[in-house]
Formats: sequence, C-alpha cells, structure tokens
Amino acid sequence: MLTQIPNLLTIFRIIAVPLIVILFYIGSEVAIWSAVVIFALAGASDFFDGYLARYLEQTSAFGKFLDPIADKLIVVVSLVLVIAFEHLQGYWVLAALIIIIREIMVSGLREFLGPYNVQVPVTKLAKWKTTIQMLFIGFIMAGEYGPKLVPFAVEIGNWGLVAAAIITVITGWEYMKGGYATVQKLDK
Repeated sequence: MLTQIPNLLTIFRIIAVPLIVILFYIGSEVAIWSAVVIFALAGASDFFDGYLARYLEQTSAFGKFLDPIADKLIVVVSLVLVIAFEHLQGYWVLAALIIIIREIMVSGLREFLGPYNVQVPVTKLAKWKTTIQMLFIGFIMAGEYGPKLVPFAVEIGNWGLVAAAIITVITGWEYMKGGYATVQKLDK
C-alpha cells in the first residue's frame, strides 16, 4: 500500500481539478477558500509524490506518464478559472497566457518525441517553476477574499505569477531548444 502513495497523490491532483471548478462556480467566500485549500493540498501533493517515489524507489511508468499531466491540468485549469472569474485581469493575464502556451508547447514536444524514444526529462528549474506557479496561483485564486487574510495578496499573486512566467519562458526555451536539436537530427 505504501508504494502506491505517489500514484494516489497524482490521482488526487487530477480529482482536485473538477472540485476546484465546482467551487469556483459556487463562488461564495467559503467555496473559494475551499478551492484554495484543495489547490494548496494538490500543490503539496506534487512535491510529496515525487519525493516518496524517489525515497521508496517506486518510480513507475504510470507516475512518469500521469504526473506531468496532473501538474499541467491543475495549473492550466486554475489559470483559466482565475481569468474567467476575473481574479486576474488586465495585463496580468499575459503572464497566465505565457504559462498556458508553454505548457501546451512542452506537452506537444513530449508527444512528438515519444515515438522516437526521446525523453524530455524534467529539470530542477522546471520543478521550481511548478512550485512557484502553484504558490502564486493560490494567492490569485483567493481573489477579493485574499487581502482579508494576507494584506496585498492580490499584488503578491500578480507579481509572483509574472516571476513564474519568466521562469516558464526560460524552461520552455531550454526544452524547445533541445527538442529542435533532436528534430534536426531526425531530418538528416
């Protein structure tokens, strides 16, 4: 049972996505804070599933396949929610769009390179990127209720998302550069 915990944590992140969506549609203060808590638990589960998989030496094909999907689902859906429900507005939306575009591009790169048995391993900076994204998306998710608990929560979330977008561009560029080099080899 202990060896299944990493996979269960990954599945939890996927199940968290529709729960967060439902809570956003409910829209009350309690619902939004519940969404933030579920999102925070999902973010923490991302750290712990990787840590436990390595500690227990239980990395699996299932985990390698599903973990990045779970990460991208929770990040992209949450960004779409905060934009749709106007928790993120104006020029700040550009940071969210940069993150979403990068996530789609890297997923496409992995899908393209898969049949050639070329893996695109996750870098340490990309792991930090995910952590930073999840931290600051949580601030943004709280929306108007955030400053009641943390002064300047909206500003912290917005500027943190910009920092995450910058790191997202850097890691995306590294992945795409490596992918392009592989494509060049395949074309020869």
